[in-house]
Amino acid sequence: MSSTIEDNCIFCKIAQKKIDAKIIDENENAIAFLDTFPLTSGHTLVIPKRHYEKLQDVEFDQVIPLFSLVHKLSAYVERGSGAQSTLIAIHNGKDAGQEIPHLHVHIVPRKHGDGGGSIHSMFDSSHRLDDNEMSKVFGDIRAGIVGGEVKGH
Repeated sequence: MSSTIEDNCIFCKIAQKKIDAKIIDENENAIAFLDTFPLTSGHTLVIPKRHYEKLQDVEFDQVIPLFSLVHKLSAYVERGSGAQSTLIAIHNGKDAGQEIPHLHVHIVPRKHGDGGGSIHSMFDSSHRLDDNEMSKVFGDIRAGIVGGEVKGH
């Protein structure tokens, strides 16, 4: 976890404007730019200007400007790309598919027939929890919230 600028992070370099990017908009703590390897036309990334690897690493006062920019830009990305829908996504850690270890929010314009699917299409749909497993994971998550602790961090 870090809340600084990482010298070897491409997103930190974009935030510092040391690397050219198609910057769409920014505020004091976040910046939005077109993805260099877009999934669809208009695929936009919104990042905090400071380096954080995962969402839970970000101080709350830094989360607000990040998602404020996501909220602001969603309609403009749709309109500018001719889409009527967007996928808003975060790969929160390497095991979740995060390729660059700097928190980034994807705004991906979606159109009917674009080949993308729902989040459920990303996973083996045969995985189901029985009532005991569901109750156990529910209890474990709730216990952490009530106890105020996060295991493994």
